[in-house]
Amino acid sequence: MTAGHPHETARDVMHPGAECLSLHETLDRAAQMMRDRGVGALPVCGPDDRVVGIITDRDIVIKCVAQGHDPASVRAADLATGLVSVTPDTPIHEALDQMERHQIKRLPVVESEHIVGMITEADLARHLPDDQLAEFVHRVYARD
Repeated sequence: MTAGHPHETARDVMHPGAECLSLHETLDRAAQMMRDRGVGALPVCGPDDRVVGIITDRDIVIKCVAQGHDPASVRAADLATGLVSVTPDTPIHEALDQMERHQIKRLPVVESEHIVGMITEADLARHLPDDQLAEFVHRVYARD
């Protein structure tokens, strides 16, 4: 388990704010939004702006394009499943545990079911000592 600073929370590490992708948006639109914002993932929100999932650039490539599907016809709702998130007050060691357990590299930070930020590997690189970052990377990229 990666520890992080014992008093840090998700709020201390996260990149604040994240624009949601609507469930009805297509994956080509998701890719355009990622390009325009310089990000590799977008939270997916329902009509009530509550986070229901996340779509990554890798999801678009592996689960859509590589499967022979047209990104202009596949909707975010088709891929946005299994949301793993934390609250802003979650201790950073618990957020890291979630990321390691689920082998995810981006973690939405959610308050009252609304996105308030994201924790990414870049955020962790700025906040964790090198040895803890190396341990985290090893655990997230390790395959059982």
